[in-house]
Amino acid sequence: MAKTTGEQNTVTPSASALAEAASAAARGRGLPPVHLWNPPFCGDLDMRIARDGTWFYEGTPIGRPAMVRLFSTILKREGDRYFLVTPVEKVGITVEDAPFVAVDFRVAGAGEDQRLSFVTNVGDEAEAGPDHPLRVIRDPKTGEPSPYVMIRAGLEALIDRKSFYRLVELGVHARHEGAEWFGLWSGGVFFPVIPSRDLPR
Repeated sequence: MAKTTGEQNTVTPSASALAEAASAAARGRGLPPVHLWNPPFCGDLDMRIARDGTWFYEGTPIGRPAMVRLFSTILKREGDRYFLVTPVEKVGITVEDAPFVAVDFRVAGAGEDQRLSFVTNVGDEAEAGPDHPLRVIRDPKTGEPSPYVMIRAGLEALIDRKSFYRLVELGVHARHEGAEWFGLWSGGVFFPVIPSRDLPR
């Protein structure tokens, strides 16, 4: 059901209407060209992506994986905000952390020739490298790491715990910006994880 946004008096389409528009726009040819779409803002939709990758609509988890996948294909990031867009509509949604979760990865090669290919909870795949960088943020209070990999168009995936533990086993020490770091090679790029001096001895 459509709803208005008060001051703007614009109409926010329902989730089902967005899904229909997204399906029509894709026409089975892969990811829709959201980078080419700049429709008017229609307000915020009561949709949220939790940190664990679960999508909620009006407080209820979306139980259909195909529907979640469809919504994920029309997701767009602008600055710090996330939107679902179609050729004619644009609505804001809430993303608690990253919009995707990397639930597994494959390894090919070794050392500087190593390649790490990640798979997300919505079926996207990306090989870490210059266009898909890895980064790790550490909580300043607890030191707990939050690892991410860029999937597409500014949209990152939080790497799940089991995958991160596997990644740590592949880590090596290398020079980075004049210092010794523990990190990961992929796609010809060394991605620093933690300064070597900060590792337990």
